[in-house]
Amino acid sequence: MKRIKLVVAYDGTDYCGWQVQPSGITIEEVLNRSLSELLGEDIQVTGASRTDSGVHSLGNVAVFDTETRIPADKICLALNQRLPEDIVVQSSCQVEEDFHPRRCYSEKTYEYRILNRKIPMPTLRRDTYFCYRNLDVKKMQQAADYLVGEHDFKSFCSVKTDVEHTVRRILSCEVRKSPEDIITIRVIGTGFLYNMVRIIAGTLICAGSGELDPEDMPGILEGKDRRLAGPTAPAHGLTMTGILYKNEISAELEKKRLKF
Repeated sequence: MKRIKLVVAYDGTDYCGWQVQPSGITIEEVLNRSLSELLGEDIQVTGASRTDSGVHSLGNVAVFDTETRIPADKICLALNQRLPEDIVVQSSCQVEEDFHPRRCYSEKTYEYRILNRKIPMPTLRRDTYFCYRNLDVKKMQQAADYLVGEHDFKSFCSVKTDVEHTVRRILSCEVRKSPEDIITIRVIGTGFLYNMVRIIAGTLICAGSGELDPEDMPGILEGKDRRLAGPTAPAHGLTMTGILYKNEISAELEKKRLKF
């Protein structure tokens, strides 16, 4: 028996999120079915991040155990022949038997994209939220700066969240606007609560539109009340861009930060 790690990219538009559920088709369900057919075994993958319905990924991580003799690095090529066009495995490799994508230390990167202009662009409708209101990127960044560090993010998670602790650590939260009028909010952290990044995005949009002041952020954090933060931004603007584990972090993460 060996453990295989997959790096999975997907357009989440037509899926009910990552995790298998009775209400609709999910990324995990498609991977399980396709791997089971390919390998002739009952395969159940374990994912690193249970992305919500409509959320995209460029590099979610999943592992599974198998007795196949197919070389680990070739599994992605064979699997992609069976997957739909909106799910593509970017790489596959063998990892230690005790590697678990959620229990090992990792740093996750999410990006929320906003098309900020008066007229929408149809080619961006699936992965970019359209906002016609003028957003002040400087104020958005000022508000974002308060989120960096270890805080209780209870105000920034869905009321449905069933977790014992709501303290999380944000390593970086940066806001940039491109010449094409796309504002990108990039958040890097060691862990996130349910809907946390989408609520951060919604709150930063409020800061950019003048609905709240950047200086309100400490009070929102200290209040530990979901009603104090902004709305949950629509799912389709959010993409998980990647996950780095302890042995991958230093050089690659610095490269990503410098490029942004």
